[in-house]
This record gives sequence, C-alpha cells and structure tokens, in this order.
Amino acid sequence: MYPRLVIDLEKVKNNVRVMRELTDRGNCELGLVTKSFCADPEIIKAIDSVGIDFFADARVQNLESYKEINTPKMLLRLPQHCEIEKVVSFADMSLNSELSTIMLLDQEAAKQGKTHKVILMIDLGDLREGIFFKDEDLIMTTVEEILKLKNVKLHGIGVNLTCYGAVIPKQDNLSALVEIARKIESKFNIKLDMISGGNSSSIYLIDKGGLPEGINSLRIGEAFILGNETAYGEKVEKTFDDAITFEAQIIELKNKPTLPIGEIGLDAFGQKPFYEDKGIAKRAILAVGKQDTDIDSMTAIDPDIYIFGASSDHMIMDMTNSKIDYKVGDIVSFKLGYGALLKLSTSKYISRVYK
Repeated sequence: MYPRLVIDLEKVKNNVRVMRELTDRGNCELGLVTKSFCADPEIIKAIDSVGIDFFADARVQNLESYKEINTPKMLLRLPQHCEIEKVVSFADMSLNSELSTIMLLDQEAAKQGKTHKVILMIDLGDLREGIFFKDEDLIMTTVEEILKLKNVKLHGIGVNLTCYGAVIPKQDNLSALVEIARKIESKFNIKLDMISGGNSSSIYLIDKGGLPEGINSLRIGEAFILGNETAYGEKVEKTFDDAITFEAQIIELKNKPTLPIGEIGLDAFGQKPFYEDKGIAKRAILAVGKQDTDIDSMTAIDPDIYIFGASSDHMIMDMTNSKIDYKVGDIVSFKLGYGALLKLSTSKYISRVYK
C-alpha cells in the first residue's frame, strides 16, 4: 500500500558500521537513537546485529517495544514523574537534571530491586535541558545528593547541543564539560563512567581532532539513519543518504494555473499563503499531506519536479519540466530529511516495506 516508507536494511547496517568505525577512532561509546523511525522493530534487529554500546530513545514506549533486546537502553528525554515505574522497568539509564525526579527513580528502583544509572545533564548554552554550566554550586550539591542514594548510580554527565539553540559543539564548550567532570571526580573521589558529548552534531570533531580527550560517549541518530552530521549538515563519508526513502501515488494530474483565483484567506493551518504566478503548470496531487509529513524536509528523487505545497492530506507537485511522462497511479519517490522521517514514521497511515 502507498504511501509508504522503503527501508533498505543493508544500507542502514552499512551506516551503523561507519558510525562504529568513527566513534572507535574517537574513543567513544556508540549509542544509537531510535526515535526518528519510532523504534521500528526490523531496524532495531538489523542494527543490533552490527554491535553497538546502547540504544537511546526519547519515548519510554519505544524502549518498551524492544525490551527483549539485551543491548543497554537509555531514556533520552528527562523522565516524567508519571512514568517513573516504566522508566526503571525498561531503561537501564536515563538523562536527568532534576533532583526530585532522580529521588523518585531511586525509590522505584528500590521497589524493583534494581540499580538505575543516571546521567546528569549540563547545559552548556544551548538552553534546553541541564543544570546551567556556570552554576557550579548547584551542580556540586546535586551530585552530592545523588551520591547519597542507594538504588541510583551517577553514571556520568552529559550535554545536548544543536537541538534547540543550534549551538554547535566545539572543542571549547565540550572541554568545559570534561572540566566539570574532572571537578566532580576530584571533589567526591569518584570515577564517572560516561562523559556524553552530545549527538550527531559532535561527530564532525572526531576526524578534525577536535573532540576533547575525556569525551567517551556519543548519542547518534540522524547521522546513521540519514547519513549526515547535524552541525553543518554535511554528508558523512561512506554513508548512504537513501537508506530510508518515501513513495507516494499520484491521484490527480492536470494542467492548472499556479495562482489561485479569488481573495486569498487563511489555509487549513491558519496561515495566509503566498503564491507566485508562473502561468499554467502540470500539477500532480499525491496521496499524502501535512498530517503525515514535513514537506520542507523532503526532496523528490526526480530532479525536475518539486513540491508546490500541501494541505493536510494532499501534496501538490510541479511536474511541468520532468523528463518522465507521469500518469495517474504512478509513484513519486523522495529522499527525506529528519523532520519528514520523524513524522512519516509516527503516522499510522504510512506503510512500510523492507529491502
């Protein structure tokens, strides 16, 4: 059935091997983030066979879906109080910044007879989660309280960059994370097992020799599934950028004006659109829309067609200059960016096939 995602598992595994080689060169653990494809079980099995250090996901439901996999699992999003029981049940470790949450994890871990690993997040300026790096007193008092707990282990510290504030990982800001780790180790006479230096935006530093010594773990998502690092959007050498593609079927094909006729109001999403008059165009409608995908982060594989726009369940394509003689019922294929993959994977209306 269309529309559908086409998943090439061999290409996915190739990309994981490239990430494994890259993180090995950087002396880092390789954690793979599974949220962009909603922890698809076929992809999980494929990449687990390659050999990684841990899986990571922002949704505890996704971690639960592959609970039978023995590879360690990390909850990426700070735990909600309402899901503490499941976090301890299905995640071996979690990212945290609130002491009240960590104390609940300790209580639940005691009930379940477990030890839950905590990575204390430090905000280096991206302004998403974490204790602000300049508040050293709060960092140290939080660590002191964590170390008093019996069923929670301070596994390490970590940072997230680029996802909100778009701050690019550099040697100076990641060195600040290592410095904080060393101060914690010195003050409390402990050894932190993990200093997590971020996500796919940090991997470009490895071959540039810019990843500070001490960073020993990375959480990689987009780079392995789509083949590009996220600091500058460059393709990662030897990876495939089409391991997952998207296909949709043409349901209408007609020559029509490019400028709507009549007074322009608000569209279905409450926005007032702007249209450029390009005369008559060969316009195709595909059976997919904004309910299912992010049209701004997908590109037709046919280089001579492009997306005019979309409503909730119709995508409008300009086919005027294509060398292919498209017909109603034909399939149009797309390469995907992160936003499009995330929404398509989440939509229950999108089928999947595997190669």
